[in-house]
Amino acid sequence: MKILVTNDDGIHAPGIQTLAGALRKVGEVAVVAPDRERSAVGHALTLHHPLRAVQLGADIFAVDGTPTDCVNLGIHNLLSFKPDIVVSGINRGANLGDDVTYSGTVAAAMEATLMGIPAFAISLVAQGPGTHYDTAAEFAARLALQIHEKGLPNDTFLNVNVPDLPCDSMLTSRITSQGRRRYEGTIVGKLDPRGQKYYWIGSAELSFLDLEGTDFHAVSRGHVSVTPLHLDLTNYTSFHVLRGWDLK
Repeated sequence: MKILVTNDDGIHAPGIQTLAGALRKVGEVAVVAPDRERSAVGHALTLHHPLRAVQLGADIFAVDGTPTDCVNLGIHNLLSFKPDIVVSGINRGANLGDDVTYSGTVAAAMEATLMGIPAFAISLVAQGPGTHYDTAAEFAARLALQIHEKGLPNDTFLNVNVPDLPCDSMLTSRITSQGRRRYEGTIVGKLDPRGQKYYWIGSAELSFLDLEGTDFHAVSRGHVSVTPLHLDLTNYTSFHVLRGWDLK
């Protein structure tokens, strides 16, 4: 099995190093990741300036771009092989619910899926720097083997969230749906020393709706959450409503 590993925390982050080490036990691994943290860049591509890649080792590259750039550049230019699977992570912090739309970690897996390569994103649900990356890495290695053996449904990739717990404390994994956040007080406005207003986005602590069957519900109870995401964002159930509109 040939594996491309990337992330959005940067190539020197502990999560990607632990992940690559675990995956090398089950396959041939290449790492193509941003040269610095690129959290919350979503599915961005760099179009207005050239990209540069620095080789740090055999099939290990640092790119001055986004996670989506890394997947594109790795597959089309940098690697000595075409990967059988792309694994993105291990992200420091959760990627649950609505947050998947912002996540560079999740976007990298999405980009691989657009190219027809099975992929999953994996995150450690930690409030601080994170302790048990090894727990998430071991799960990632088992999941990669399963995907390599059985494949994934068409146009589907997986978003995995692992509680920051030791392996022997982890409960069984659950297949979950995407949860929903509560968005109250997400922007904080203050004055600088010169009396000018400035704003921090995402500085307030957000919470999730504790709905059974969702990713948040599973992780908050000690389970690994595995959420299948689909490339087609069309809301088919709304067709019958919209067809009744007068849009002539």
